[in-house]
Amino acid sequence: MDLVGDKWTLLIVRDLVSGPRRFVELQRVLPGISTEQLRSRLNRMVADGMLTRKRYREVPPRVDYELTERARALVPILGELARWGYEWAWGAPRPSEAIDLGAIFRLIPGLVHADRTLTGSVELVVSDGRDGAPMSYVVELAGGEAALREGASGEQANASLHGDTDAWISALSPRGDRGALTRGGNRGLADALLDVLIPGPGRVLDTESAPVAATA
Repeated sequence: MDLVGDKWTLLIVRDLVSGPRRFVELQRVLPGISTEQLRSRLNRMVADGMLTRKRYREVPPRVDYELTERARALVPILGELARWGYEWAWGAPRPSEAIDLGAIFRLIPGLVHADRTLTGSVELVVSDGRDGAPMSYVVELAGGEAALREGASGEQANASLHGDTDAWISALSPRGDRGALTRGGNRGLADALLDVLIPGPGRVLDTESAPVAATA
């Protein structure tokens, strides 16, 4: 708990799953964290052997933070926490609430780590992403493991899923309404990935009284 029990450490791990990020990029995907909080937490995680810090000789200076193997071992635990939250604390987003679908997609490596039946690449596209621009995420599945990278695939993915934020929220809700998502390529692979993201029947709280799912 000393290493990972504060508010931000596991979220920083989540947001570095798809690859290295700069300080300002982490600030962007972690709304609510102050500059000093982020700087302090990153320094502590580097000291604890959970992150590496790489400096580039550029102007202005550039510093990237990346997960170590020690931190990557937490990814399946993040996946289980996500499942717990989905089954026991899911709630419909408030009308004024900003939804970061990337925060959900970055949990995929922790959600499929034991499923060896999935093989291939799936591109996930949010058509009205940040600032209204499309956002792409590519999931590579093989041998019970998943790797995620942000940005459009340089090659044709085996399958694709496209939709706006509302379509994705409907698809990932307990009702699992996928009708507004557009599938391309291997539809079976696309649906199998969605099946992994949405757990089987469990105890989902009444949406009128359930706490709203965290988006940060």
